[in-house]
Amino acid sequence: MTQPSSRYTLLDRRLLAVVLSLTLAACGGIPEDERGDDTLGVQESGLGEVRVRLMAANITSGNLQSYDPGEGIRIFKGTKPDVVMIQEFNYGDNSASAIRGFVDSAFGTTFSYYREGAAQIPNGVISRWPIIAAGEWDDNQVTNRDFAWARIDVPGPKDLWVVSVHLLTSSSSIRNTEATNLVNFIKANIPVGDYLAIGGDFNTSSRTEACFTTFSSVVTTAAPYPADRNGNTNTNAGRTSPYDHVLVDSDLRAYQTATVIGASTFSAGLVADTRVYSPLSDISPALSTDSGATNMQHMAIIKDFLIPGDTATASVTVTSPNGGESWVGGSSQAITWTASGVTNVKLEYTLDGSTWTVITSSTAASTGSYTWTVPSSATTAAKVRVSDAANSAITDTSNAAFTLTTSTGGTAQVFINEVLANEPGSDVNGEFVELVNSGGTAADLSGWTVSDSTGVRHTFASGTTLAAGGAIVVFGGALGIPAGLSNAVGASTGTLGLGNSGDTVTVKNAAGTTVNTTTYASSLASTDGVSANRSPDGSSGGTFVLHTTLSSAASSPGKRVSGSAF
Repeated sequence: MTQPSSRYTLLDRRLLAVVLSLTLAACGGIPEDERGDDTLGVQESGLGEVRVRLMAANITSGNLQSYDPGEGIRIFKGTKPDVVMIQEFNYGDNSASAIRGFVDSAFGTTFSYYREGAAQIPNGVISRWPIIAAGEWDDNQVTNRDFAWARIDVPGPKDLWVVSVHLLTSSSSIRNTEATNLVNFIKANIPVGDYLAIGGDFNTSSRTEACFTTFSSVVTTAAPYPADRNGNTNTNAGRTSPYDHVLVDSDLRAYQTATVIGASTFSAGLVADTRVYSPLSDISPALSTDSGATNMQHMAIIKDFLIPGDTATASVTVTSPNGGESWVGGSSQAITWTASGVTNVKLEYTLDGSTWTVITSSTAASTGSYTWTVPSSATTAAKVRVSDAANSAITDTSNAAFTLTTSTGGTAQVFINEVLANEPGSDVNGEFVELVNSGGTAADLSGWTVSDSTGVRHTFASGTTLAAGGAIVVFGGALGIPAGLSNAVGASTGTLGLGNSGDTVTVKNAAGTTVNTTTYASSLASTDGVSANRSPDGSSGGTFVLHTTLSSAASSPGKRVSGSAF
């Protein structure tokens, strides 16, 4: 089974933890069975419920946005979180040994961590349980940190995905743009059946900011809110604004429980302010002065959850297609699997690795096979997923991608190559999106759509094809098509509506599967008539840059950057 999308039995998880201890040294991965006395705060009884304490923490102090002065370390030790979404993750000289030493001191030698690279004030994740995968998603509104995410193998049938964020102070609209971009990343990458938490320093002045409405599409944002000993839910140094948050999805919210520390109970979670906490001995070695230390601008936020633990559960395993196969579109192929303790299974496929289409919502698990008519869409990124029809947490996916081809054996690869959001002058007909097919066969674009973050802007007419190595351009309106440009159409809705302050452009095939998507920042739409273009031009893996950095021309719709034909 593949790690990113499979669920594991208890034995599988233990074996995975052993592997992680050998291969993820940079993240400090250590097997659960080797944990020592630093597991305080975890309540686990056999295969029953497990307490998970989540914390959002931007609790650096001193003058270097780091944890060197020690006040934050004492708060970590006293409150004993299991998973921390940490901001300004700096310590010592920031070498691997220094960061490992910080984690060992504040949490324990068995904790794993992920810290984003090449950031002045990096975000990160620290976890009691093994980190299966981790990375960063681009926060294109800021240059000195990104969104840090981690997938954690918590006990039980689901994994926990956490995202550490540090939004900008500049304005609520910028924070909402950051939230919109993060939500898009979450929807594209995190399975809906797993747990999700977003935590960190939001820098929000109120709970009515637009970013909370945006975040509410993936996590719950409603009251009740964590509070300190005096019932204050605000988290900035002056305790007047709700800067910091732990937001979880509805699956995890269902398991939220009171945060209990010593003899004290906080029904909705804790705002950890040592200046008002009592008795302070409950969070020793924290000192009453720690939360008021020099440049300690935030309070840590804690929420507790009691989640179902591991059980000797049912399982499914995909056996075919399991990676490397090459199937012709329109042909009949057998999807096969093995299953234990499962009555019916649900079958799905993906053409791009992220968007899934249902093949059948329920078929008998005992048959172990289903005849599938392969879609006529060429791709090298296809996978199949088999899940328990009654419990989506019991699932397995093809170990690796397989190939779908057209009857000619070629493969199409369609992607967004150039976007002009800031039209010349004020004629929005001039906005355009250029698609390129770098594959070896033509792509049938009948019924394909081009959307921005608002909705579908263009649907390709039946019979539209994009030749291998060719390009086609969708303009905001037919009046915007330059004279002599034949490989272009006007948007079927009469507009593209691309935002000059940033937007997301998505191309989907006729089945509604995402073929390619890109999110651009305002910096790529800041100048009238200058487009954003892939670099290298015509490369599906290229990054977007201003067209004027590649040639003297402001844009090149339907042509290469050099002006030559595709």
